Formats: sequence, structure tokens, C-alpha cells
Amino acid sequence: METIRRAVREDAPRVAQLAADLGYTINSDSVGAAIDRLHSNEGAIFVADAGEHLTGWIHIYRSHVIQTEPFAEVGGLVVDPLSRGEGIGRRLLEAAERWASANDLTLVRVRSNIVRSNAHRFYERRGYDVEKTSYTFIKSLNDA
Repeated sequence: METIRRAVREDAPRVAQLAADLGYTINSDSVGAAIDRLHSNEGAIFVADAGEHLTGWIHIYRSHVIQTEPFAEVGGLVVDPLSRGEGIGRRLLEAAERWASANDLTLVRVRSNIVRSNAHRFYERRGYDVEKTSYTFIKSLNDA
């Protein structure tokens, strides 16, 4: 059984590799820097460690927006496709929820792409409700 623990810099290559399953390309140096930066009361990354390799990760962070009290937000959750259905995602989510509670946050938000129907069912089984549907807009400032 996988051990759920906080990520360390040495986990960065596998965390970056698993991020590709979510459709993101990021280099391991950037992931390593994020791991170093995020272990605080502002955020954390937890990994599922199977000993020989990592089978998943979750990123949770404190979100500050003017219109609400601070809350926890899941920045990403991914489980290796070969390990899905084994309870790893549930255990990672529970670790993130414990982090949120320990940091005096009483609400956890998750954003999930509309095409990820399996993920939607996963969160609903964990007690999460659909709050709203929205668009995400992006603009690269490098092109300006």
C-alpha cells in the first residue's frame, strides 16, 4: 500500500511526469521549486509513494480572494492510470482535507474540466457538491 507523504524535491521528475496526465507540460526544475515553496501554511503537495515510484499527487493551497473568507483549493490531483480504482485518490484528498483543517480553513474547492466526468463522480462520492459551471480565460503576457 502506498504511503501518503509530503512531496520532497527529489519527487519533482515523477510529479512532472504525472502532470502530463492532466494535460500539462512542466519541467522538473519548476516542479522542484514549487515543492520547496509550497510547504507552509499557504500550501502543500502530497504524494502517494509506492516505494519504487510515485503513483499520484495532490496540490492544495490557501486561496485569498476579496469576496470570500480564505479557503483551500485543490490545484491538481492525479493518480497514475495503472493505479486508479485502488483508493489512492481518496487517500490523497483526505490528506489535503486534513491539511486544510489544520490550517483553519473550513471550505475546500475543486475545479475540474467539464470533460472529466470520472473526476466529477469521484468528487461527488467524496461529498463535494457542484457549486457552478464557468469558463476559464487565459491570456499570455509574453505575446503582448
